[in-house]
Order: sequence, then structure tokens, then C-alpha cells
Amino acid sequence: MTFTDSASDSGKSATRERILDAAAEVFATKGYHSSVVDDIVHDSNTSKGAVYFHFPSKQEIFLALVSRLADTLIRSTQDAIMEQQDGLAKFDAALGTVFEALSRHRALAKILLVSGAGLGRPFDEHLFNLLDRFAGMIKDNLDEAIAAGSIQQMDTSIVAYAWLGAVHEIVTRWLYTGKPDPLETAVPTLRILLLGSVGLPIGTAGR
Repeated sequence: MTFTDSASDSGKSATRERILDAAAEVFATKGYHSSVVDDIVHDSNTSKGAVYFHFPSKQEIFLALVSRLADTLIRSTQDAIMEQQDGLAKFDAALGTVFEALSRHRALAKILLVSGAGLGRPFDEHLFNLLDRFAGMIKDNLDEAIAAGSIQQMDTSIVAYAWLGAVHEIVTRWLYTGKPDPLETAVPTLRILLLGSVGLPIGTAGR
């Protein structure tokens, strides 16, 4: 690859990211169905040709955006977990990171959990992949806790998805009603619920 090719690839990547940045604002503001590609072209300060060069359709833009948002959220959660040694500290770091990120980026949460409703199988598969990756992280940490003797033997896959369901319901309610306000105020009670579900003493949730 020549220097010119490298510079060209870098420019294309920057344009693609600019398009996705603009799409995030457009979809969050107008919703998927009310948004049009021209809105994204205008907000990204690009051309329709540039947008269609990177994305064949509005749906492809949306799905690429969902993938990028999911990667960012999962990466930040994994980084928070890696910084901790103790199992409970990892749990706190993961839960706190997810709720803080969604609270700080309400548009992100809205795109992931609301804007994609009714888009059909392509979006459902993207969302399932995101939830599956989060469930995998939860399962891995629960398996470590079982190996360490901190919790009893159980089907950690079922527990992981049950935990995700609880988080999903709280965040979705917040998106539609604004409650709890702020979102992070749900964390202490949720922490007690989740830890209690795997047999950890309720008193542990205060540490």
C-alpha cells in the first residue's frame, strides 16, 4: 500500500465516521422512520454520493450505527471490569459503567432500545448479538465466582439473561417516562436484586 492509498483510506474512514455521527443525532431526534438520508447528508456536511458509497441504504446506516454503539459500550464495560481484581468490584464497575454511559448518552440508549423497534429481522439480529455479548461477559464473571466458591453452582447462562432483562426493563422505562431521574439512582436497588438472586447476602450490596 502506498502513502497515497493510506491517506485515501484514512479519508474514507473519517467520512464514514462523520456520517455515523450525524446519523446518531438524526435518528435520536427524529426516530428511524421519520428520518431521511438527506437529513444525514446535510448534518454530516457530505454528499448523497458519499453517503451511498459507504452505505447502500438508510437501514444499512442504522445497522452500522448500532454496531458501532454496541462495540463502544461493550469495550468500555470490559475495560472497567479489567481494572478490578475483586469479583464484587468487577460487578459494580460493569453495572456502574453501563448505567453511566446510557445516562450520559440518552440518544445512544434510545437508538439501541427504541428507534429500532419494528425494523424486522436485521435489527433484531443486531440487538440479539449485543445482548449475547453482554450475557457472555456476565456469564464469564459468574463462572469465576462459582470457581472461587463465592456463589453456588447454577446455570449461569439463564442468570445472565435474567440480569439483562432486569436492566433492559429499567432503562426502557426511563427512556419512555424519564424515571428514575437520574437513571443512576436505580443502581443501588438493582444491585441488591441482582446479587440476592445468586445467593449473596443483601448486606454485601452496601459494600
